[in-house]
Amino acid sequence: MAVKLKIRKGDRVKVIAGRSKGRIGDVLRVLPAESRVVVSGVNVIKRHTKPNRGETGGIVEREAPIHVSNVAVIDPAGTDKPTKVGFKILEDGRKVRFARASGETIDR
Repeated sequence: MAVKLKIRKGDRVKVIAGRSKGRIGDVLRVLPAESRVVVSGVNVIKRHTKPNRGETGGIVEREAPIHVSNVAVIDPAGTDKPTKVGFKILEDGRKVRFARASGETIDR
């Protein structure tokens, strides 16, 4: 069952728990069915791959998914501090995400 996540592709997040705690990266992929996200430069694993058509084999480093509870969106106000995300409805009727720490909207 897919759940509604407050983190989206392209968000700048900070890892708040686990092996990569403290690292900052951008969300590359969101996996709502598993409640996981793939963050650039975080939770890097080594994958031993066989050579395929057009690709050489060998040891490839890539990012593995990390649970969504272990990351927090970085406040867009300019600080590199994590913040909780809330939703609010603007005057024109749009529903947007905002940073609870500063009140600034996150959506573009």
